[in-house]
Amino acid sequence: MDDAETKERIEETVRRILQESDMDEVTESKIRKQASEQLGLNLSQPHFKAFVKQVVRAFLQEKQQEEEEQQQQQQDDDDDDEEEEEEEKGGSKGKEYDDEGDLIICKLSEKRKVTIQDFRGKTLVSIREYYKKDGKELPTSKGISLTEEQWLAFKKNVPAIEKAIKKMESRN
Repeated sequence: MDDAETKERIEETVRRILQESDMDEVTESKIRKQASEQLGLNLSQPHFKAFVKQVVRAFLQEKQQEEEEQQQQQQDDDDDDEEEEEEEKGGSKGKEYDDEGDLIICKLSEKRKVTIQDFRGKTLVSIREYYKKDGKELPTSKGISLTEEQWLAFKKNVPAIEKAIKKMESRN
């Protein structure tokens, strides 16, 4: 009774049960018992047990791959949306660099920019004022450059900063 037709029936039944199950609650044993009842077969025999395990693993791998693909598609869609918004705001789709060769992330005002630069092998986030000289925009000493660790600490505390700003504004 270990023929291809039986294996096909087992696989179809196990996959259907998995599709209908709450993946947080179900176990391989429960799946096997439910499939045994539906098929009228004793799936606790070692060769059937191993086959059910194989079907469950394949199903879970497929679901995980589908999830990853959906997440990647969502990320790609989000990236596309951001690029479209940037284009609508008059920004360019390509990356923009300042006259020093640093990547411009955004312009805060006519004179202030946020850039990413490499300085002595370290990546820095710089928020700085710029001035014009001989047709070039150059950074001034007015500003701050943050290491990656400093940037992460700052970013983590942005909600607290926003809360403090709102509290101060509510006093006025």
